[in-house]
Formats: sequence, structure tokens, C-alpha cells
Amino acid sequence: EGRKKSKSDGSESSEDDSSKREVALQQALDQITSTFGKGSIMWFGRAVAPRDVPVISTGSLLLDVALGTGGFPKGRVVEIYGPEASGKTTLALHVIAEAQKLGEYCVFVDAEHALDSSLAEAIGVNTETLLLSQPDCGEQALSLVDTIIRSGSVGVVVVDSVAALVPQSELDGEMGDAHMAVQARLMSQALRKLSHSLSQSQTVLIFINQVRSKIATFGGFGGPKDVTCGGNALKFYASVRLNIKRIGLVKKAEETIGSRVQIKVVKNKLSPPFKTIEFDLEFGKGICQASEIIDLALKHKILTKSGGFYTYEDKKYHGRDAMKAFINNNEDAREEMKLKIKEKLAAGHTEKEKVADAIVTATDSEPTEVIASDSTDDEVAAVEA
Repeated sequence: EGRKKSKSDGSESSEDDSSKREVALQQALDQITSTFGKGSIMWFGRAVAPRDVPVISTGSLLLDVALGTGGFPKGRVVEIYGPEASGKTTLALHVIAEAQKLGEYCVFVDAEHALDSSLAEAIGVNTETLLLSQPDCGEQALSLVDTIIRSGSVGVVVVDSVAALVPQSELDGEMGDAHMAVQARLMSQALRKLSHSLSQSQTVLIFINQVRSKIATFGGFGGPKDVTCGGNALKFYASVRLNIKRIGLVKKAEETIGSRVQIKVVKNKLSPPFKTIEFDLEFGKGICQASEIIDLALKHKILTKSGGFYTYEDKKYHGRDAMKAFINNNEDAREEMKLKIKEKLAAGHTEKEKVADAIVTATDSEPTEVIASDSTDDEVAAVEA
């Protein structure tokens, strides 16, 4: 008569299996580490890495707030796309100016051969320490970008633009020759390499992209009318995608001095997306930070407005232009207002976290009755009673 297995025998067997699996796993990890090097595989929760991704400011307070992280994340890909003359290059130059304030080196890959040095200087870019490349073809541009990123010594790399990254085969061909999806294949291959290089560095890689009208096809009703250049790879690899467009003009008397620009955060891997902001873009000067400060200061009651008068620290200013002039001409006051705005934003974020924790705690503390899906109405009424 065979001996029946006891419960203790079963638990000993499962413990033996578990210890064997642990030994086998450790052997596999040791083999991977010896073959590919330390850090090639690690326990996710034990990895020594900062939880908050470091960022570089965009130069716009409103956009920094909309992104949720305070700027563009380091070691990631960012795409800025939109129609012509919407402010894409201007925004990228503002990011470079902010990075230079932190002591970072920056690279501008001018594939369009159209960078305006006077605009860059007006925005605050130090052109003496800005590296500029005007490549002959797309392969050269992307190879250069990969080499720069692998060096780990650059804070921001801007590629202006994806549409101007012409493959060598297209340059060698004749006008009118068909080159099906050559640029898309080039971008896909490059981004596979660049994503690995970026993960090892702290570089913000910004691609400026143009849009094209989509040819209507059967079954495409209700889809996007405009598409970006260079295929779909950039959409997947980008951690942040911004859609920028001009929605109006800024006038002073009869003279047009700038554009009213709208930016929509179409994709954001680090914070909730689909936030939309608007700001003024002054011709030859860039983003009007004074207007942003006024809008945010009013929202957070740092400034007060009564009729046409603005009040700040018991001093009154007649009209928005007078308030803007005060902010532009007083650096100490400007920085103080920006600091107050950031403090208000940080306090609001902390308050939201407290409310969320309170809701979770209250939900966890309340007993929950689970009613089976096949319960009758009488049984449900009895439970509620």
C-alpha cells in the first residue's frame, strides 16, 4: 500500500522548487552581467536612479506649467511641429537660451540653412558658445547628432527641421524621381540608435517638424487633415510632442508687433497630456514673458486688476502696456513675481496631493459590501438595510 503525501511533504517540495528557481535565476543574471557588463539587467525597485526626471525650462512659464514637469525632460526626444511661421524655431531658441544659463553646451543643426543670428541674440542665446552645423544630407546630420549625444557633454540638440533632412539618394537623383519612404526609413533607423544614446546621456533632443496636408482617402473621414514629415517613428520615440500654431495677431495701435500662439501638448509621457496654452510672440524678440507673468499673477492673485488699472504691492499701473513696461524694466521685481508664481503653483500641487491622499484614505477605511452578480433584488435590499 503506497504512502500518501502529507501537507508537509507538499510544502517542502514547493520550497525546493522555489530555491532551485532562485539559483537558476541568479546564475542567468551572473552570466548576463559577465557578458554585457554591470547594469545591463537589474531589479527595478532597487535600481539607484532619481524618480524625478531632470528638465530644462522652455523659457515660457505657461508652457513649463502645462508640461507638468517644469520643462523638457533630459535624455528624451521632443517634437515641436506646426505650420510655417508659427514660432517653432523661436521656441527651440528659448530652450537653448535657458540651457546656456545653466552652463550647458548646445548644438543647432540647421538643415534648412535659415537660422537668424539676430533673432537668436535677441532671445538671449549666446551665439559665441552655440555650436552650429549646416549638414549636406540627412545621413550626415543624424550621424553628427548621434556622435554629439554619445559624448555626453551637450545639454540641448535642436534639429531644424525633419522635413529638410534630405537622404543622400534623393540628392543624387534627378528632379521628379520618386523616392518612396526613404526619409521615413532614415528617421526610423536613426531614432533606434539615438534612443539608446539618449538613455546614457542627459541631452534634450528637439526635432522641429513641418506639417503637410493629408490627401483624402476612402475611409479617412474624420481623421487628421495634416500630417508630420518623416514617417511615424518620431511620434513613437518622442516623450513630448507639441502642436504649435498661430491663432491671431498682436497689435499696438495700427502696427502688428507679434503673433498670438497656441500650443497643445499632444503627447507627454511624464505628465497628463492635452493641455493647451496661449502666449504672445513678439517679432524679433521672442516669447513675451511679461504677458505670461501678468496672466499667471492675476490668476494667483499676486496682481489685482480693477478696470484698466493693475495693482502690485500697493502701486497702480494704468493699462497692460504700463504693467508690461514695469516688468520688463525691473529685473528684481520680475524675478520676485516669477518666484511667487512658482511658490503658488508648488503649493497648489501639494494641496492636490493632500486631497488625493485623503480621498484614498477615506475610501480604504470605509467597509465595502460585495454583492454577487447573480444576487436578487430582495438580497440587495437586505444588504442595504
